[in-house]
Amino acid sequence: MTQHRMVNIVMIEDDEGHARLIEKNIRRAGVNNTIRHFTDGTSAMEYLFNSPDGPSKNGPALVLLDLNLPDMSGTDILVRMKADGPLKRTPVVVLTTTDDKVEIQRCYDLGANVYITKPVNYESFAQAIRQLGLFLSVIEVPDVEDETP
Repeated sequence: MTQHRMVNIVMIEDDEGHARLIEKNIRRAGVNNTIRHFTDGTSAMEYLFNSPDGPSKNGPALVLLDLNLPDMSGTDILVRMKADGPLKRTPVVVLTTTDDKVEIQRCYDLGANVYITKPVNYESFAQAIRQLGLFLSVIEVPDVEDETP
């Protein structure tokens, strides 16, 4: 039987209420993956880029990124992730309270996969998770060494 490695969900969201709501929506959508929650950009960046169990060293993740963080803009994190490096292909869902078209376009230009306006509507959120192909059948990523040529 092939060993599968779960995709970790990294949630970067400073509002505890929103974070709980998002987590509830993820669980309701049938996704049971580990959720790592960070309330500021600094600790999130440390985990993403430097932690031995973080995505740059330890494989697949999905990042849920709030744009308005206390210590930096979420777009700064997005820029860092999408620059050449191990996290370049990591899917990013941007969560924000603004529905400013310019801001939304900028996030897509920077490499965001999906943009969701808070407060998070459950249906659109579940659909976004599905769109990312990280739903049910694709949620587990096989270990590289187990793949047959």
